[in-house]
Amino acid sequence: MTDRESLRTRLKIASARLDAINALLLDPNTRVIDDLLDVVARYGTPEEINAKAAEARKLPHLLARLAAGKSPYLADVEWLISQRDAGAFVTVADYWRMVLGEQADAMVFRDDFAVTLEISAAQYFPWLIAEARQAIANRELMPGRFIRVRKMKEQERDHGDILAFAAAMQVMGASYVETLDTKGTDGSNVHLGGPATITGYFGGIGQPNDHVLRWIDEYLYYYTTYGVRQVLNINPGTVLAGYLLHKLGVDNEFKISVFMGNDNPYAALWTLIGAKLFSRDDGGCPLIGFNWSNSVNNETIEITAEFRHDLGFEDVVRFEHHITETFKSIVLQPYIRRDELVSLADHVPNISAKHEGGDPEIDGGREHPSDILDYFRDKAEIEAAGDMAHLLRNYLDKHAALNATARALTEHGLSFIAAPKLHHRS
Repeated sequence: MTDRESLRTRLKIASARLDAINALLLDPNTRVIDDLLDVVARYGTPEEINAKAAEARKLPHLLARLAAGKSPYLADVEWLISQRDAGAFVTVADYWRMVLGEQADAMVFRDDFAVTLEISAAQYFPWLIAEARQAIANRELMPGRFIRVRKMKEQERDHGDILAFAAAMQVMGASYVETLDTKGTDGSNVHLGGPATITGYFGGIGQPNDHVLRWIDEYLYYYTTYGVRQVLNINPGTVLAGYLLHKLGVDNEFKISVFMGNDNPYAALWTLIGAKLFSRDDGGCPLIGFNWSNSVNNETIEITAEFRHDLGFEDVVRFEHHITETFKSIVLQPYIRRDELVSLADHVPNISAKHEGGDPEIDGGREHPSDILDYFRDKAEIEAAGDMAHLLRNYLDKHAALNATARALTEHGLSFIAAPKLHHRS
């Protein structure tokens, strides 16, 4: 036996260790579990909770609620349905021909390595409609995945924005993620404020004290009221709570945020080990998106892809990788990872290409370049400052960057996932 093999045997986890974990979880005196169970119980059994969410998520139900609330967004959702049914959006086959010409007919695009086209952040429902109108006019692709970072309570109050967006996602066949209001930037860490306390954030604003339970409570509210299934997750405590909630039988899903800072294979291994420990008997787990740190390189993703496969999560956990970032307040510019994606996408499956900013040479030249801090502004303040048109321009620049990525993938014979119900194959 080689030295490496001898050392490797020492890593085996004894069954007694797993028995100790089970004993802790099942002990009726374990308060950390009891408190979680109490929150869940307020919404019913897991089966009742899932049934409420399924009903809330039904498209006719969402449309009826928009109608009952006399939402101005109902007509836009109906327009989107009519355009989809009329075949107004470019098909994938026609898009390939548009990019490659006759060569496209002889190409074989491998769907098992298809890259999901992802955009962030889709803050306002009207932006989605503006994007769709442009996509029809210019024969562009709509994203297959949308990330939202708008305040949930503000969405609820805004003429049914939360309902309209949920409905549009079903019309398009796209997936989407919401960001709950219970997070570190909500003032939960009373000792942190603005720039004067910035070094305090290095320890993680996270979800202090009882905020994990509040996060679960908020999730269950939006899950049962609007059918919102996927949410952003930014803290180890809420990640574990999400695992436990799913293990109990609730069909919750979450994606880990770039703000968790997963920037190496060992951080990823720890996260996926947790997912495996609390996975269901069918192999399912609630972790459906894993957003890498901006500093990660292709080798890290390749190494992690190996044990993601070995743990049975290759089709479950999507690697979400920033191709662009907002021009201001998050990374040094220029930041553009499109070439790296192209070199990765022919052998690492289940990746999404996340577009958080426009291509930097475009974005940086705008009167108001995209800024991550705009995500945290109230709509009323944005409108009062006259910035809504600027923010829509930023969003459409992200849309343009996403389409540039789709073109690059196509030129290299690589497949992508755009909004499935809008962009048929033929």
